[in-house]
Amino acid sequence: MDKIKKYILYIVLIALFALFSNFLIAVGLNSNYKEIERRQDNLSQVEVVQAEATKVNGRIRGIINNKENKIEHKYLKIEFFTERNINMGSKYIEINHDQEEMPFEAFFKLNNVSSYKISVVDEKDPQGEIEFLPKDLNKRDIIIATIIAILCFA
Repeated sequence: MDKIKKYILYIVLIALFALFSNFLIAVGLNSNYKEIERRQDNLSQVEVVQAEATKVNGRIRGIINNKENKIEHKYLKIEFFTERNINMGSKYIEINHDQEEMPFEAFFKLNNVSSYKISVVDEKDPQGEIEFLPKDLNKRDIIIATIIAILCFA
């Protein structure tokens, strides 16, 4: 009986250590993000909820309001600029005209981005488009990955 209690204690300590380390990693990574500013545009239909960047990457999240004026068969173009107004690249998001409120996310890997500009275009320009990055992991994904890792190594 004493051995079982010891094993249960080890399992609980390992799980607590994994959760604590994931918490510290998430807090450390999110504290590096700084707000980036939106350049002047006349798009009242695009509401940006979150626009943050580190020295090497960033993320922009928002909502396209398609209630009054329908935007059909177009792309949302997000251009990224440095402090010295150098265009670092663009990201294109296809607008779904069936949804009244379409959420969007743009993750990018660019150095020293300080501002961005949003516009609506008819077609993509593959010349200046940046590469696609996978989405950030949320808390649920981190917990599931931790449980799978614990099960694999236990």
